[in-house]
Amino acid sequence: MSDSYYEVIDADDPVGEKVRATDLARGTWSAAIQHGGPVSALLTRALERCEQRDDTRLSRVVIDLLGPVPADGDLWVRSRLERGGKQIELVSAEVLAPGPDGAPRPVARASGWRLLQLDTQSVAHAPTPLPGPRAEAHERAIKARTWDRNYVHSLEWLWLTEPLTPGPGESWIKPIADLVAGETMTPLERLFAVADCANGIGSKLDISKYTFLNTDLAVHVFRIPQGDWIGIRAETSYGPDGIGTTIGTLFDEQSAVGAIQQSVLVRPRPPRAPEGDS
Repeated sequence: MSDSYYEVIDADDPVGEKVRATDLARGTWSAAIQHGGPVSALLTRALERCEQRDDTRLSRVVIDLLGPVPADGDLWVRSRLERGGKQIELVSAEVLAPGPDGAPRPVARASGWRLLQLDTQSVAHAPTPLPGPRAEAHERAIKARTWDRNYVHSLEWLWLTEPLTPGPGESWIKPIADLVAGETMTPLERLFAVADCANGIGSKLDISKYTFLNTDLAVHVFRIPQGDWIGIRAETSYGPDGIGTTIGTLFDEQSAVGAIQQSVLVRPRPPRAPEGDS
């Protein structure tokens, strides 16, 4: 694949690995900021590479979007081992962008528990039923309605459910872009490149009347996904005070692989000014 979400500009920058986003990282709410999917995958890449060990893997990742992640200009990514251990480690990572004074400041952070692996195949269990097969799913005309090149153009996105209908939303999604130019995505990077879509899949709000921006995502992974496709089943609940929560399950084509939760900021869209008004 020639397309990617990011390009490395300077791997040895003293602030952190310097990268630049491509148009495929641009969000759907605004072209000036990045979608949460690529940012989450970039942070996961940093967590996986932090003092990497072959006998451990990430089991839980929490990502906090501290503010809009700019789609243009330089970004820096850095990570650190917060707590070492034989069986349990805590790693952290952050993405930085220039602040108002031009100095790099964090715009997204992640923490991850990394656990020692052990053979427990004899007790492996994933009871949650799979979404329907991809053969029963269909594309929606999202790309056709989004002329400018952005995140949705980086995906094959197949829907099993119709928007705004009762019950959880279900989709199969496959990234068709690399995370970083010249690199092959790891299974967890691929998972996090699309996990942020759970909010949209689970939404019960008319996008022409409301915005519903998630500020975080917390993902527990009990099995590393296999294959290119990630299934998502999610539903969002809304409180009376402008705050919602998305809860979902993540799948590969064999079974469930993990669970996701997101906080959602719900706001009514301002009424559109009549044509001709200044």
